Amino acid sequence: MTMTQPAQFDAWSAGQNYEHYMGRWSRQMATEFLRWLSPPRRADWLEIGCGTGALTATLLSDCNPKSILATEPSKDFIAYARSMVTDKRVTFEMADAGKLPAPDALMDVVTSALVLNFIPDRLAALAEMKRVLKPQGLLSFYVWDYPGGGMGFIDEFWKAAGAIDEKAKGLDEAKRFPFCTRDGLANLCREAGLPSPAIEPLEIETVFPDFESFWRPFTLGAGPAPGYCLSLSEDRRAWLKARLAENLGREVPIRLMGRAWAVKASAQP
Repeated sequence: MTMTQPAQFDAWSAGQNYEHYMGRWSRQMATEFLRWLSPPRRADWLEIGCGTGALTATLLSDCNPKSILATEPSKDFIAYARSMVTDKRVTFEMADAGKLPAPDALMDVVTSALVLNFIPDRLAALAEMKRVLKPQGLLSFYVWDYPGGGMGFIDEFWKAAGAIDEKAKGLDEAKRFPFCTRDGLANLCREAGLPSPAIEPLEIETVFPDFESFWRPFTLGAGPAPGYCLSLSEDRRAWLKARLAENLGREVPIRLMGRAWAVKASAQP
């Protein structure tokens, strides 16, 4: 697959750096998602795109699963997740969302946390999720509300970047993933043949004690915005930092909203 211009900054490596950027907020959202999902206990789970293990760990603590098969295409993320999650109920495997390493009709729940928008062929991924589910299994996923500014600190970053670099406007996840809305996800589910999905917004608050704690994760290179930030010259990175500081103002701590759209549906009518 030829890498598109926006995708070239989607740096999915350096698990510890990604934790500083997104992992801590992913864990908060995972708790909200599982509370809303209300899944069965002692279930067999398959997770697509487990990343650094934020949802995996929350599943173990909150849902008492029988087993979790956690898949992830990034070698670096898989290694980090294995080092952090050692529960014997979890198996980590490198795998693409379009070819899941599980037989048909095996899983009680298949889920995906904050990653479906990064999968090029989403319909193929959803078809695979349906394939591995038991007939009355539960299919679920959630994505950040990028078009609605729902990940506030990322939205602030791209607003500042777009003000000093016209090319940055096309890298903004709000532009790249316009389907991450209630209507867009309903349409995606319809195309995938998912009957009567429940789609609801979930919210958390992201809090940074000062501007430096807000800024530093963007300099670590793990994720689209940090990947772009790291690609800039030292001078342009300093301009971006100054613009962000100006936009956010002097009030501390910095408090911004995090909102995701959560989806759940039965595998069959």
